[in-house]
Amino acid sequence: MAAPVQETVRPLRWYRPLLLAAVAVCAACGLVYELVLLTLSASLAGGGITQTSLIVAGFVAALGVGALLVKPLLGHAAATFVAVEILLGVVGGLSAVTLYVTFSFYGASGAVLVLGTAVIGVLVGAEVPLLMTLLQRDADGVDAEGSGRLLADLNAADYAGALLGGLAWPFLLLPLAGQVRGAALTGLVNLVAAALVASVLVRHQLTPRARRTATGALLAAATLLGALLWRAGDIEVGARQRLYDDPVVAAERSRYQDVVVTQRGDDVRLYLDGDLQFSSVDEHRYTESLVHPALARDPRRVLILGGGDGLAAREALRVPSVEEVVQVELDPAVLELARTRLADLNDRALDDPRVQVVVEDAFSWLREARGESFDAVVVDMPDPDTPALGRLYSTEFYGLVGGVLAPGALVTVQAGSPYSTPTAFWRTVSTVDSAGLAGTPFHVDVPSFGDWGFVLAQAGDVAPELGLSDRLPPTRFLDAAVLGAAGVFPADRAPQRLTPSTLDRPRIVEDMRQGYQG
Repeated sequence: MAAPVQETVRPLRWYRPLLLAAVAVCAACGLVYELVLLTLSASLAGGGITQTSLIVAGFVAALGVGALLVKPLLGHAAATFVAVEILLGVVGGLSAVTLYVTFSFYGASGAVLVLGTAVIGVLVGAEVPLLMTLLQRDADGVDAEGSGRLLADLNAADYAGALLGGLAWPFLLLPLAGQVRGAALTGLVNLVAAALVASVLVRHQLTPRARRTATGALLAAATLLGALLWRAGDIEVGARQRLYDDPVVAAERSRYQDVVVTQRGDDVRLYLDGDLQFSSVDEHRYTESLVHPALARDPRRVLILGGGDGLAAREALRVPSVEEVVQVELDPAVLELARTRLADLNDRALDDPRVQVVVEDAFSWLREARGESFDAVVVDMPDPDTPALGRLYSTEFYGLVGGVLAPGALVTVQAGSPYSTPTAFWRTVSTVDSAGLAGTPFHVDVPSFGDWGFVLAQAGDVAPELGLSDRLPPTRFLDAAVLGAAGVFPADRAPQRLTPSTLDRPRIVEDMRQGYQG
């Protein structure tokens, strides 16, 4: 039987501009999928420099593989391109929910992350050869110069689309839709582009059977992604709950991190990107130890960097000498929790007229804080398990902290566990010292954290002694005897002098990635 004859209708004059527009849309979707993988690698696994580099390198390598694999199919460029876009829309649209659910069930999603990177990269890599073929079919007798012009147009549309995707993900899709819905919406956009190409631009190059197949596949893919959008909330709630032992009572994906509050009975817990920030059962041990040694000299002005939950501000306000507290916190979502669900825990400290709340990155704020002077500084940052947090444990950062210290002022820094992560703890101590702040390390037992450490420091070469204000009202945990004992370290966790962590060499991030030591 003779093969069906394809239509030979001449493409319309707006064929090329519309096809280039489709190129831009597809390129935008492809870059969004890569950003989805990078975002999930950070939020689920802490995505450090090594993991980020592997994802980017793997994606680029997969682009080349896709370009090679599609060569035998260039004779059927129209049908192959439509098939590639449908597959890309489905795989990319499902990427976030697949990784998220896998992580919640198995505690790791590395294999799925690698597979997703490879498959998406191969499909995106197949696009350019197919599109070049389609564009050349619209140009009669194209010569070398004409081929160059076509390639220039294709590259321009591709890069413009990549720019569009790169802006859409952080500024539109992620903050408004979240990771799961954002990826699914991108998949639907990809399918719309495929439908436009199949029904209008390359219709004359497809057999009737191919058109029917493409229509069915597009409808099935769109139904799948539409169902995901409809049930995304339920899927996220169910998957998120599997990550936590206690019931989740509040959850939000802010612009900066995943914010989760759990509660079982009287135990309220705050998690940022899956890391426990406090348990209401014993947070007083952590908070009192962090704040009151820095306030031993009865300060008037206190600066708190981080600590958006308001607990550190609560303790600072208990000292009679304190007249002003400046609270610098990056994430408005955490501050909103502090003023609502966590308000009873922090005694509504952030609404106290003595507290000035600044929503800004602490590093950036310190750089612009010339002329500011504080009698005490409390640095309450999350553990430095990502490069973004590692910069807040650098020589440069502590140097900026030193620049806002009034004469005789004290500063405390949360430094992690000297028992479970001793290298990171002593790296923090050494880094504080490298910034011209003489430090005194100490540690206390916080049951929900284990053995937890801090650094008390002051400008100069003489380390301060551990002490408390004579005017401090009674506390639940910390007193002079407990604080005195806190400065003693056992032989199996003896002090270490380590090379400091800097912006150029964020060694402390690698220290955290080495994991906990028994």
